[in-house]
Amino acid sequence: MLLDILFITLGFAGLIWGADKFVAGASAIALNFGVAPLMIGLTIVAFGTSAPEFFSSAVAAIEGQPELAIGNAVGSNIFNIGVALGITTIIRPLTPPSSLLRQELPAMMLVTVVTGLLFADLYLGFVDSLALIALLLFLAYRLFRKKTTSPNPQCIEEDLEELDIPSIDTWRAAAYLFFGLVLLIAGAEALVSGASSVAVRMGVSSGIIGLTIVAMGTSLPELASTVAAVLRGHHDLAIGNIVGSNILNLLVVLPFPGLLSAGFIDPTMLTRDYATMLLMSCVMYGVCFWTVKSGKSIGRFCGIGFLTMYGGWFFTMYQQL
Repeated sequence: MLLDILFITLGFAGLIWGADKFVAGASAIALNFGVAPLMIGLTIVAFGTSAPEFFSSAVAAIEGQPELAIGNAVGSNIFNIGVALGITTIIRPLTPPSSLLRQELPAMMLVTVVTGLLFADLYLGFVDSLALIALLLFLAYRLFRKKTTSPNPQCIEEDLEELDIPSIDTWRAAAYLFFGLVLLIAGAEALVSGASSVAVRMGVSSGIIGLTIVAMGTSLPELASTVAAVLRGHHDLAIGNIVGSNILNLLVVLPFPGLLSAGFIDPTMLTRDYATMLLMSCVMYGVCFWTVKSGKSIGRFCGIGFLTMYGGWFFTMYQQL
């Protein structure tokens, strides 16, 4: 068991450090080749905070552990809202931008509902994965078309400062990119191996491990970046990071098990875990709608409420083991 815990710990470290180096290298290369900072933020940096979920789920699907991959995606979304958003608003009240209600939040709700419809037959297969990928491409097209229609030089300078893109030469950036990718792959291998072994030793399904241990560990970058953003006063980046990560978790992570290891879904994954994710997403949307319309902030009371919902879900899952 100690060896498994060591593997999991090293896996998390590799994923988080690897994602950091990968983003640093890729961002610097893109900037050196003249790519706009805004586009870097929308692609490479957004990918970086969700890279641990992507790689761990891909490795899990390849190694025949689809439940771990599915649990990772759903559990990460529950963690992002319940813990990341909850802790962030307890540290400092959060003011969501009004644009969130017109763009990102409706997209998150659409993706969440579509995922539920695909889960309804308790099977995640090739066609389901294609539907998720098609939705991803549609949302990406709309996002890029909107963001590139009227670029503002002043906004681009602000984006560059906020993204903190390193100014390094291309060869060194390429080394960062390669080193980060190696760490991501090695970390994912170690994490999946350790998590699968722990599941066998504890006599629980790999889905439970994915929902809890793996989801918590791979969501640490979202928690850290959200707290850092709100402490700097970038409220739109803080909540946008959570919403964007939740969208990517469902549209990018879930296709892996469907494409590489299609199979049936545990009924509790739909009735307990997906239902919790949907409920928390609806509550988040409702809270953001109320705060924007009333001109107020998401306060500490709401943060405690999000943490309480996460705790209730976790306790229910524990009781059903």
